[in-house]
Amino acid sequence: MNKIIVSIVLTAILIFLINKITDSIFYVEKPEKSAYQVASVNNDADTTTSETSSDSGNIMEVFASTSAADGAKVFKKCAACHSVNKGGGNKIGPKLWNVMFRPAGSVAEYKYSKALSGYNKEWTWEEMNGFLLKPAKWIKGNKMGFAGLKSDKDRASVILYLNQNSDNPKTLP
Repeated sequence: MNKIIVSIVLTAILIFLINKITDSIFYVEKPEKSAYQVASVNNDADTTTSETSSDSGNIMEVFASTSAADGAKVFKKCAACHSVNKGGGNKIGPKLWNVMFRPAGSVAEYKYSKALSGYNKEWTWEEMNGFLLKPAKWIKGNKMGFAGLKSDKDRASVILYLNQNSDNPKTLP
């Protein structure tokens, strides 16, 4: 047993000594700056476009520049978790047929988070726009893991697409 303990201690000392010797032989001076520099980002108001927005803004103005067909393309991001077909069922998320202007958290056979079940609002144009921008921020505590759609045009087109996939699509105001 003593031989095993002595050999472990000697091995540890040997590794420590080799490390110190190699550090002194192959000394490398650390640079003052990192080799990878990130250029500063200019956040002037002039550089932001209407295409990307940090707030929900007025989505009604954007509806004129997009279509439900564009929304079908953008909806592919949502299709992994949601069904938009009339006879479609729930997936990871609830089915979205007739979602526009129905109460939030109202699909009977889907188990919503407490936050969404108790939201007590209807999916209007503005509500859907705010939710699609950043779901976790719009309804705190909901279980939807989607980061959101930053582009006003993408959100508007998805809303038009969801409105189209309904028994009774609403007309735009």
